[in-house]
Amino acid sequence: MLGADTVLITNEKGEVKDIVPVTEAGGDIQQFNGILSPGFINCHCHLELSHMRGLIPEQTGLVDFVFKVVNERHFPEEEILAAIAKAEDEMLVNGIVATGDICNNTLTLPQKKLQRLAYYNFIEASGWLPALAPMRFERCFNFFTIFSQIQNSKFKIQNSLSPHAPYSVSDELWQLLSPCFENNTVTIHNQETDFEDALFKKGKGDFMRMYGMMNIDTTFFHPTGKSSLQSYFPKLAKAKQVLLVHNTFTKEEDVLFVNRQSSIVSWCVCINANQYIEQAVPPIAMLRKNNCQLVIGTDSLASNRSLSVLDELKTITRLFPLIPLSELLQWATSNGARALQMEDMLGSFEKGKMPGVILLEQLENNQLTEKSTVRRLL
Repeated sequence: MLGADTVLITNEKGEVKDIVPVTEAGGDIQQFNGILSPGFINCHCHLELSHMRGLIPEQTGLVDFVFKVVNERHFPEEEILAAIAKAEDEMLVNGIVATGDICNNTLTLPQKKLQRLAYYNFIEASGWLPALAPMRFERCFNFFTIFSQIQNSKFKIQNSLSPHAPYSVSDELWQLLSPCFENNTVTIHNQETDFEDALFKKGKGDFMRMYGMMNIDTTFFHPTGKSSLQSYFPKLAKAKQVLLVHNTFTKEEDVLFVNRQSSIVSWCVCINANQYIEQAVPPIAMLRKNNCQLVIGTDSLASNRSLSVLDELKTITRLFPLIPLSELLQWATSNGARALQMEDMLGSFEKGKMPGVILLEQLENNQLTEKSTVRRLL
């Protein structure tokens, strides 16, 4: 964000031409009451689930939430496409300039071809049964090929194959995916519930109930005796950036393990979705204590009331009031751009970049309140 005595100079396309003291800016300066910031980066979204807004009740717990998404996501295609377009409109109005979007199909492709936002498309792979690994890999690789055909004339659009979650990807599927990680950002849903570790440590917990609900035979699975994160994280070694999402029940010992292994990890907080599904709060204080690079995600409209980074920041401010706004904005801008490998154009006000310009208004003592708003200027 810019100081009160600083002037941001852009051209009509939004490219930053200079940043100068107000004494050097000359005339014709537009002044605003609030904070100018680069556009927001939404590091985790499921745009393809936008038609499920309000369909799943709150506080179902993760297993029942996942089961409902799998079984209730099938709507007429025209309804899904209309909801996707409306959701992207919402992100634009809410000051978002780039999104890390989870893709299990190609339904978001027509909207993304309009190039209104920058996207990192995470083509998601899942398949818990070893025998399904070749078929599941071929399916998601075909989607990856289709998404890779989008022309990048206006906004940056990148694509990678990414595992859905530790509890939904077999070792055989991991082996097929790993060679595709090189030079890419790879994301995964991490420790979103407290019984994810129970599965890997002891082969117990509520995921066993989910497998039963889905008629999945789990006799092939052997617990590692370690936490979920420590069990799978070494498999991400080839990735250029790793984006761990949710981390709601991540322990400090896991963070220390990751910090010893890698410096390319971003920890994505989707606090409103965590509260929607399980009334849980990620361990933000512990993550900050261990110098983790935090970024912000909205998750989907199946698990959130809005696709608004500002709404996420408001909730964090309410629950962690001592975190300064300057730090929160770093999570929502430059950290996010780095995680999505878009820092060359987005995330900060620097000459030659086109990061978008948003205005945060109705602040109190330089902090967010429930009344705070965001306005997109460029």
